[in-house]
Amino acid sequence: MKLISWNVNGLRSVGRNGFWKEILAQNPDILCLQETKAEAEQLPDEVRHPAGYHSYFASSKLRKGYSGVAIYSKIEPEKVEYGMGIQKFDDEGRTIVAYYSDFVLLNVYFPNGGGGPERLQYKLDFYDAFLEFVDGLRTQGKRVIFCGDINTAHEAIDLARPKENEDNTGFLPEERAWLDEVVAHGYTDVFRHFYPTKTGAYTYWDMKTRARDRNVGWRIDYFFVSPDLLPRISGTKILADLYGSDHCPFEITLK
Repeated sequence: MKLISWNVNGLRSVGRNGFWKEILAQNPDILCLQETKAEAEQLPDEVRHPAGYHSYFASSKLRKGYSGVAIYSKIEPEKVEYGMGIQKFDDEGRTIVAYYSDFVLLNVYFPNGGGGPERLQYKLDFYDAFLEFVDGLRTQGKRVIFCGDINTAHEAIDLARPKENEDNTGFLPEERAWLDEVVAHGYTDVFRHFYPTKTGAYTYWDMKTRARDRNVGWRIDYFFVSPDLLPRISGTKILADLYGSDHCPFEITLK
């Protein structure tokens, strides 16, 4: 089973410009998209209901063209939930929880900490609430996969210029400490499991500076799995040759 996660930075644009066909050509069994910036009714039918997939959308209730996530799945989930049950987080349309027979998948667009102290605190509060939520699923005996744009590079190896970004959101000590906590709770960063020392492996590049041409990037998109699912992960790949966004898609294969 192939799962792909991708921050599309605007699903309507991806749908218009041919990139939609390119991602479907990868034939994912489950496709998780973040930063869709659209409500379902704004999408053309081939994007809203692609052949062979069940589709699920969460969008911001606070303003249009902001945030948003989507899941496309060949397998119909047993249950789908939107959000974590906390209004101040759920209103931004950042989380879809899909329950399958043998695991729970959470597709999440985590907040960016830019825009001042209030948004950084919102991000950190979201982080804490999310970890409590997924730990609660595990307490219920669920196997867990969560993926998406976490908006933080964990270690110096995960961005091209760590020294220059020590004081910037996305690489602040308190943001990185949360990822330490995630690992301490038993979740595995799938990419680092397979490639513990690989450098130059990024999923996001600044478009204004043409950073992708020079591979001056950040790895801020992840798949994490609970310990009981790790033996079933057979591989992972960053699809850096696929364009259409300031992020690239990222896949894992589940046995």
